[in-house]
Amino acid sequence: MRAVLSELIGRVRQDPVVLARVVAVTGAGPREVGAAMVVTASGEVIGSLSGGCVEAAVVAAAAEVAATGTAVIERYGIADPEGIAVGLTCGGEMEVFLERVGAERLEDLEALARDIRLGHSVALVSTLSEASHWAVVRPGVDSPAEVSRDAGEMARAGRTGTVGSDECEPAYPPRAFVQSFGPPARMILAGANEFVRALSRLGAQLGYRVSVVDARETFTTAARFPAAHEVVVDWPHRYLRAEREGGRIDARTVVLVMTHDTKFDVPMLAEALSIGEIGFVGALGSRRTHTDRMARLKAAGVQPALLGRLRSPVGLDINAVTPEQTAVSIAAQIIAETGGASGRPLRETDGPIHR
Repeated sequence: MRAVLSELIGRVRQDPVVLARVVAVTGAGPREVGAAMVVTASGEVIGSLSGGCVEAAVVAAAAEVAATGTAVIERYGIADPEGIAVGLTCGGEMEVFLERVGAERLEDLEALARDIRLGHSVALVSTLSEASHWAVVRPGVDSPAEVSRDAGEMARAGRTGTVGSDECEPAYPPRAFVQSFGPPARMILAGANEFVRALSRLGAQLGYRVSVVDARETFTTAARFPAAHEVVVDWPHRYLRAEREGGRIDARTVVLVMTHDTKFDVPMLAEALSIGEIGFVGALGSRRTHTDRMARLKAAGVQPALLGRLRSPVGLDINAVTPEQTAVSIAAQIIAETGGASGRPLRETDGPIHR
C-alpha cells in the first residue's frame, strides 16, 4: 500500500475510489501481503495485486463495491488450465479485501502518509467487515478502544497480517487486517560517481532510503544524485560512525563502497565491518583492487572473521559493463543474499519461487 498511498490520497480528494489489498496468502503468491491496488470511478487502475492473474476480476468486483458501498473479501485459488475461471497460475491462494474509500478516510490516510514520510513506525488496522472500521496505531501510544488487543499488539510489534475471527460471537474479536509500516531499509553509498548515480536510482526503486556520502564537495551535490534521499559531504567512515551512534543502522542496512580510492574505502570498510548489525557490506572494484584492498584492511587491523563479511568484488557475474548494468548486478546480489537465496538461474533450482 505504501507504493500507491500518495496517489490514493490524491484520488480520494476528488472522488471515492475502491481500495483492494492482499490480506492473506497461502502457498506461492505473486505479491506479498499488503500489496494494494486502487480502482477509480472512471476505471483507472493504480498498482497491482498479482501481475495480471486476477486484476480483471478484481476490477469487476471493485465496480460492485463502488456501487453498493459494501466491502467484500474475494478469494482466488489455483487456476484451472482447462477452464475459464480466474485463478493464480503460481499455485497459491490469495485473499483480497475490497472497500470503498472516500473523503471520510482522508484524515487517517494523511496521518499514515505523514508518519511514513517522517520515518516513524505506524500501522493501519482495518476490520474485515462489510462496513470496515479503520484505526491508525503507533508504537508507544495506546490503541483506540475499537482495536482488539491482538491487533494492537501486532501493530506495536510492526507485523503485518490478519487477527481475530469471522465467527459472529462476542467471545471472538472481529477479524482485522493489520498493515504495519516501518522506516524503509537504508542503502548507504560511499562515493560520488556514475556507478553510484545508477545504483542510487535502482536502490530507491527497490524501496531503500538512499544516502550518498563523499568528502569531495565539488562532486557530491543533490543535482548529480536526484534519486538519493540525502547527499552528504563528509568523510564516509565518519558519517557512518555518526549514523551508528545515532541508532540509525540496523540489520536491513546495506553499505556499498564505490570510491576506488584507498583513503576513502579502507576507513569506510573498516568502520562498516566493525558494525555487526549491518546486513550487507560490499565494495566495487577489480580483482586486483580487491587483493590490494584486503591487504590494506589487514594492515589496518581488521580481523579475518570480519573480512569474511565483505562482498568484494561486489555483484553477480552477468558481464556487466555500464554503470546501469553494474547496478543491476549489485542489486541482484543484495536481493539474493539478504533474502536467503542462491542467485542461481531459477531453471537450475527447485522448490517454491516465492518464499
